[in-house]
Amino acid sequence: MINSAMRSRWGRLGMAILGAAIYSVGINLFVVPAGLITGGMVGFCQLLRSAILGVLGIHNLSFDLSGIIYYILNIPLFIIAYRHLGHAFFRNTLICATAYTVFLSIVPIPSAPIVEDTITSCLLGGVISGVGTGMALTSGCCGGGLDIIGLFMSRKGSKVTVGQFSMLFNMAIFLLCWVMYDATTMIYSVLNNIFHGIALDRAHRQSVTVQVLIFTKLDSPELDEYIINNLHRGVTRWEGKGVYTGADTHILCACMNKYEIEDLREALRRIDPKAFFIVQEGVRVSGNFNRRLS
Repeated sequence: MINSAMRSRWGRLGMAILGAAIYSVGINLFVVPAGLITGGMVGFCQLLRSAILGVLGIHNLSFDLSGIIYYILNIPLFIIAYRHLGHAFFRNTLICATAYTVFLSIVPIPSAPIVEDTITSCLLGGVISGVGTGMALTSGCCGGGLDIIGLFMSRKGSKVTVGQFSMLFNMAIFLLCWVMYDATTMIYSVLNNIFHGIALDRAHRQSVTVQVLIFTKLDSPELDEYIINNLHRGVTRWEGKGVYTGADTHILCACMNKYEIEDLREALRRIDPKAFFIVQEGVRVSGNFNRRLS
């Protein structure tokens, strides 16, 4: 069902919006009531929200103001995405960021934590929000914020990677959290961010690089052409021989992400049902390899 939804533009947008809703549930039901701060641009908006409400003397709101602040801060980033990252990326980002803002504003925040244990709140909030973010990224959408800045820096050839920039930004966020709150809040917030990152990596299948070896006796370029033209990945072909049968065997080697493996699996069933392949996850690839974040 999920794979079929991913094959249409509207299906991917629907999955991204669902991911935004799941993210907001994790944040508003578990993270915010526990008084914790998330990482990234949303975390900065939460700190800014606390500062604004403190100045205005407002202690309780029925919605989370950080969602609206997040959207306002994203406006100049939308312009960057439109001018430098492509119109399709801009459209998907605008829709996804709007969904994040709406759900962060309408998902009710409990007056008291649902779970009394703070570590459990960290775990539940981090895992749920991480799964939601991973679904949005897997759908080819971006929620704005640091993702736009990081991709823009990569496009401009910056020596600072997306991951390094995000880590430096989050370090600054949690230092501010320490200053504005206390060390305990900062530590729990860091734990929540770690749980979020682990869940995100598991849900975002594009972030997992795999190596695939395909063994086929079919002497046809159709499979090679599918990997090159449909998956847009390079492939290397070796000629082998079965030890037991002595039959000629064609061995194809390619690297791709975990999301693309599902497409390759279906193509193999159609092109050569008798072929088999070996998949090794988590391989480290450097050089001319296109890492697709979405």
